[in-house]
Amino acid sequence: MNDITIKKPPKGLMIFALVGPSFVWAAEYIGSGEVILATRTGAILGTTVLWAIVIGIFLKFWIGMSGARYTVCIGEGMIDMFDRIGPFHLVVWVIVVIQFICAIFSIGAVATAAGVFVSSIVPIIDTKLAVCLVTIFALAVAWSGKFDVLKIVMSVFVLIIVLGVIYVAGHVFPGFGEFLRSLSFGIPEVPDWAVPMLKGSKNPWKEILPLLGWGAGGFASQVWYTYWVLGAGYGAAAGRGYGKAADVSMLKRMSRDVAEKIKGWCRVLYVDSSLAMVIGIVATAAFFIAGAGVLGPQHLAPEGNEVAFTLSKVFADRWGPVGGFLFILAGTAALVSTNTGQLAGWPRLLADSFRICLPRFAKKFSWKTQFRFFLLFFLCTNMVIVFFFEKSPVVLVKVSAIFEGLLLTPLQAILVAIGLFIVMPKLLSAEAARILKPNWIFAVGLIIAFLVFGYFCVFQIPSALFGN
Repeated sequence: MNDITIKKPPKGLMIFALVGPSFVWAAEYIGSGEVILATRTGAILGTTVLWAIVIGIFLKFWIGMSGARYTVCIGEGMIDMFDRIGPFHLVVWVIVVIQFICAIFSIGAVATAAGVFVSSIVPIIDTKLAVCLVTIFALAVAWSGKFDVLKIVMSVFVLIIVLGVIYVAGHVFPGFGEFLRSLSFGIPEVPDWAVPMLKGSKNPWKEILPLLGWGAGGFASQVWYTYWVLGAGYGAAAGRGYGKAADVSMLKRMSRDVAEKIKGWCRVLYVDSSLAMVIGIVATAAFFIAGAGVLGPQHLAPEGNEVAFTLSKVFADRWGPVGGFLFILAGTAALVSTNTGQLAGWPRLLADSFRICLPRFAKKFSWKTQFRFFLLFFLCTNMVIVFFFEKSPVVLVKVSAIFEGLLLTPLQAILVAIGLFIVMPKLLSAEAARILKPNWIFAVGLIIAFLVFGYFCVFQIPSALFGN
């Protein structure tokens, strides 16, 4: 690895000209958790639990950014980092088994919800046909595997989402006093009118946990951010492409000048990932506030196929066709962009995992072939889910949120910490390791993420799943 390999990093305002992974990351994770769960939770519990959105996204931001910092310094994605932890590819085997199952249900749930929203905007399109169209669109965007195409499409989606939902939420903003109180970690009681919707339960954590789990996406979203950084070519990721581990021999020869350049690219990453966090918090909070201000007073908490139709009708009644259309348009953009991000991300994750765990499979089929195989596989599973689980998008989203977004998150925080502070220095030359040593604040952020999500897994998930 020499000076020619690494471009000189931008400085000052020029950094914003090279942000891009953030738009893909934000557009991918602003989806079912925001449009469906945040709106529904806001309707049932009010603005009191807005803190859950801020905490969930902020802590996962540290996981995603820390993993991406490893990618900028080493030039490989998070799955390859995990493979360097423990013997016999054990960590990757655990991940691939769980992620394979989660991917099927999560992609299917989001595609189904997106189809409902598309059908709401264009009533002449049947819901099942809308799901097929959404899936084909997402597959077409992801098919080439090129980051630039994905970046452009997702940036447009982000713009639509932010403008649409902020317009609507601004009409029902509760005021700064109530807004500040909503950040005080309050746990409200479930109102009597909402108890039947929670199958007789008065446990508010049944609504809060999925919101925490899906805020900023789940385990996979943080892995995918390293792929978007690879695609953008930050630091040591420049020219690396997908489907291969880092060249350790080159890393061992890394010079001081190259390390300094990479450190400059780390600053670009910090701006990029922070932008994704801000976009995510603003958009999710806006959906949440809209649900609390519009649906809550009318005792409505949509689920199933009624999600889009209920939201559209209520918002149109309050602000006319423009308000209702803008909210549904923002929700549609969020769900379609999430489905696109999932079909671009999960095949990458699984192709990397198969390359590592089943090397013979990787030798027989190129990375792009594996990537496209998984794309087609998820196309088929989406068709199955839309015909058999069409009426259960909220249930599917909640299940996916708890298992993919919460249970794996504490493990991911610890694994990323090991990769960043233990694995990375061993791969670099001694001089480069000193220059690229991560600040202690990364360790603090990852440890807090582990403790907070670990607490929810140990104490709140059993209560929400099996208690009343």
